This record gives sequence, structure tokens and C-alpha cells, in this order.
Amino acid sequence: MASLFQRRRSKATQTERVRERRHEGFLRYANFRWAKISGGLCLLIIVSYALIDVTPRPSGGTWYGYTLGTIGALLILWLTALGYRKRKMTSDYWSLKAWTSAHVYLGLSLIVIGTWHTGFQLGWNVHTLAWVLMMLVILSGLYGVTVYATLPAALSNNRDEMTQMQMLEAIRAFDRQLHAAAQPLTPEDTAPVLAALDEDPFAGGIMARLSGRYSRCATAAALGALRVSRSSDAEAREKVVGLLSQKEAALARLRQHLRIRALLEVWLYVHVPLTFALIAALSAHIISVFFYW
Repeated sequence: MASLFQRRRSKATQTERVRERRHEGFLRYANFRWAKISGGLCLLIIVSYALIDVTPRPSGGTWYGYTLGTIGALLILWLTALGYRKRKMTSDYWSLKAWTSAHVYLGLSLIVIGTWHTGFQLGWNVHTLAWVLMMLVILSGLYGVTVYATLPAALSNNRDEMTQMQMLEAIRAFDRQLHAAAQPLTPEDTAPVLAALDEDPFAGGIMARLSGRYSRCATAAALGALRVSRSSDAEAREKVVGLLSQKEAALARLRQHLRIRALLEVWLYVHVPLTFALIAALSAHIISVFFYW
């Protein structure tokens, strides 16, 4: 009996370990395998830079500089393949999680590879432009890693098992109740309620969506107006105020949902164009180097 219990416990432990491996994030993939590889590569470059004897000093125009430049250029081209890789379904070493982990950590290693390739000789030229664009791409990528590591949980908590369509349907339901409840109100009190009924939940522009601040929210304006009004029957007005408060809360949930989604997606509108600009500057850098070689 004890042996059977131990076997079941061992099996449960193994199942839990498999489940943990399946749900581990791309940053922790294979016990930080790509972080270790990237860190080792950076350490090798830093140590070799200090030990090699290049006169007057290591720079982009030396054999050491050309070596690092070639590694960096090939690595940049490989890293851009992640978008294509997302459309393929594979597992194990070449799974999307493994590829993304390598993308993040090897991308960070470009800070050392690219900077040490320049020999710390920067100026107003196409070579420095390529370096600057590379750093901007890396910074935008770091933002993407941060939001994908933190915001999905916030998105899930805010939704509370509701879809976006269900959030919209809840707002429409409050609108139908408001339309009926506002009938006894005076024209003075009805006007802001009608404006709230006509409000587009998605209006406000990109800045409002990213900040979550809607200064021209008709529902909030109607709620404020009816709370201070004394022109309608108090009972009817309080019922409308209650419905407006519930609609305002439903709007806040939807807008928070839209804000988190926008924060998750907006970085790509910076990261991807910067990547193409980097490839263009890198091409100009390589062509000019070989043209004047």
C-alpha cells in the first residue's frame, strides 16, 4: 500500500515538473540557456578585446573589428527572422519559445558586439548611425519584453473572464436601461443622458487609449451634471445616476482593456520600422566599408 502511494506521488511530481516546463516563460527557457550563451559570448569579447595586441588599438578597421562586425551583421539578419519564424510550428530546440528566448538574449549581446566592433570610435557618419539605430531597436525590444512579461496578467485580471464583445454588450445593456429610465427627466437633465447614450466607447484617439484618460467622456459629464441637478424628480434622477455609475464602471473596464492591449501592441510600430531602418543603415555601412577598403 505504501509502495503504491509512493508511486502515485512520484508520478504526480513528474507530472507537475512537466507542467512547469511547458508553462515556463521564454526568458527562463531551458534554465536560462540562451542567457548563459549570450553572457559567455559577451565575456569572451570583452576579455579578448583587453588581451589582443592590435596597433594602435582594436577598432572597426582591424581584423578584430571585421570579425565582430561580421558576427554582428549575421546576428542582426538572423534576429529579424523571428517574424517569419512565428508562422511556423515546431518543437524542442527550435520551438517558438526557444527561438524567442534566443532572440531576446542574443539581441542584448549586440550591445557588446556592436559597441566593441566600433572600438568606441563614434562620430557623425553612417557607421555611427547604424550603431544608434541598433541601440534603439534593442531599447524598443526591451520595452516589448517588459510589457509581455507583465501586462498579460493585468489584461486577464481586468477582463475577469469577460471578452471584449461581452464588455460592449454590458455597456449596451446599460444604455437600454438608461434610455427607459431617463423618460421622466426634464429636458435639461435628459440632454446629458442622451449625449452619454450616443457616446462611442472607442473614441478618444491613440493618446487617450494609451493613457486611459478620456477628458471628454460624455458618461462622466452626464453623471456629474445629474448629481448636482435639482430640476427632475429625485427618485427618477437617482435611478439614472445609479445606471450612469454602473455604465461608467463598465466603460472603465473596457478602456483599461483597450489600454493594456495598446501598450502590448504599440511597441511593434516602433520596433519593426526601426529594424528595417537598421538593416538599411547596416547595408550602407557595409557597402561604404568595402568601397573604401
